[in-house]
Amino acid sequence: MTAQPHHRPQVHSPDRPSRRALLGGAAVAALAVATGTGAASAAFAAPRAASWPTEFPLPDGFLPEGITIGAKPYAYMGSRADGAVYRTDLRTGEGRVIHEGGTGLVSVGMKLDHDGLLYIAGSTGVARVLDARTGELVTTHQLTDPTGHFINDVILLGDRAWFTDSRDAVLYGVPRGRRTGGIRALPLVGDWIQTPDVNNANGIVGTPDGRGLIVVSSSPGRLYNVDLKTGHATEIALTGADNVVNGDGLVRIGRTLYVVQNRLNLISVFELGAGATTATLRGTLTDPRFDVPTTAARWGDRLYLVNARFTSPQTPDTTFNAVAVTL
Repeated sequence: MTAQPHHRPQVHSPDRPSRRALLGGAAVAALAVATGTGAASAAFAAPRAASWPTEFPLPDGFLPEGITIGAKPYAYMGSRADGAVYRTDLRTGEGRVIHEGGTGLVSVGMKLDHDGLLYIAGSTGVARVLDARTGELVTTHQLTDPTGHFINDVILLGDRAWFTDSRDAVLYGVPRGRRTGGIRALPLVGDWIQTPDVNNANGIVGTPDGRGLIVVSSSPGRLYNVDLKTGHATEIALTGADNVVNGDGLVRIGRTLYVVQNRLNLISVFELGAGATTATLRGTLTDPRFDVPTTAARWGDRLYLVNARFTSPQTPDTTFNAVAVTL
């Protein structure tokens, strides 16, 4: 694929901080892998990636939602249509299906481990683990009943992969690796508010100290700091923003938290306070190419996002793509 022009996203700031104030935390943290980000691509690759495509196609009718990038410049994206997984070389924009999926399967949030295992939130009560090199199914974890649940996103932290359930106030932790069993259900208590009949818990990342989890609730749009031992959820107090409604995928780099707000076509950039119980809005990123972006993954000084196009017809002929914006 021919390299495309380098796109600079529109940056909006509520209190007009300097560009250094907006991006400084991300730039410093980019020199090392941040705890709980679930990706090893935090080392800067900006000079090499400057001429790489900033937009690449996905198969028609793919219905993408999840994206993850590991230590090598390959993006893995999942399909809501049939659970397939598509891998794209970020250097060329060329890709192929590495896992065919099947009837009734769904692949939404996903994270790639350093050992080449791909953890996938499966929507209908399941989590799957694939070999990212071959696309082979390694194991399936039945987290909960399929009816009335939406296993939505995943993060790798410590020895477990943690999954959100958008329709229930529970997180699920499964042991990392190829074995089955050992599933831990962690009910969300404390400040957590579960709103019926809408998506609640969605994107998830580790806290900067690696001791807890940050979870976004899409409706009504809150961020929570969750204690891994007790499930106690402390609402993160926001400054500069009333909420993070439509919050979907999360990316954390050091103490900088990026919140993808899908139907708003923007990314809100927050600076987390000490203990990750406060967050100050430092600005927002948007781009004319956004078409309901859901989740994001980082490579170098870029965020790559898939456009779910929820406001467009979801048919076998609908076109889909992924885009990159510069941090």
